[in-house]
Amino acid sequence: MDEPEHVRTTRDAYDVVATDYAEMLHGALDAQPLDRALLHTFAELVRDAGGGPVLDVGCGPGRITAYLHGLAVDVSGADLSLAMVREAQRRVPALHFEVAALTALDVPDASLAGLVAWYSIIHTPPAELPAAFAEFARVVRPHGQLLLAFQATTTTTAEAVQLERPYGHDVELTAYRLPTEQVVADLSAAGMTVTARLVREPTGSERTPQAYLLAERD
Repeated sequence: MDEPEHVRTTRDAYDVVATDYAEMLHGALDAQPLDRALLHTFAELVRDAGGGPVLDVGCGPGRITAYLHGLAVDVSGADLSLAMVREAQRRVPALHFEVAALTALDVPDASLAGLVAWYSIIHTPPAELPAAFAEFARVVRPHGQLLLAFQATTTTTAEAVQLERPYGHDVELTAYRLPTEQVVADLSAAGMTVTARLVREPTGSERTPQAYLLAERD
């Protein structure tokens, strides 16, 4: 099967920007108490359900993976970009990272206690998100947890944004601002029930609201 164009361009872009991306976001969670609180909540839900393996999908340089590991979560990471995976392996050598696309995770059915997709879906065209969510639902066990973060839009339709010199590089990269209700509906159709949702206003250099969803596999 031919590789979708958005997959190729996203991988190519992050292969180029990996090092600068990692440096730019290093320590960012220190100034994001709400993000940390959501990660703590996710970790507690996983632990209270008996624990088990968790996958950080679209893990980038492993910063969220490492944070969850610090919360006593049995976590590993996967990313589309080989350069990002190598960056994660260098920065967090104690954890396992591998190359994988959102829609083709190398994980057995119903084997995960939880899955995190922290801004990992923002480069996927909205029409293709149901396939990604179906893959998430495939690998998470019943009553397992999902934590999703993404850039939201205040309209009822997704907005495509061409990023200009992302992370200081001349690469081609499209990001999508997504309507929260549509993401909730797509998750429900994939077999996941949203248990909590939060949308916060943009801060600092952000230009759009930020959405966070906690969901449970049916």
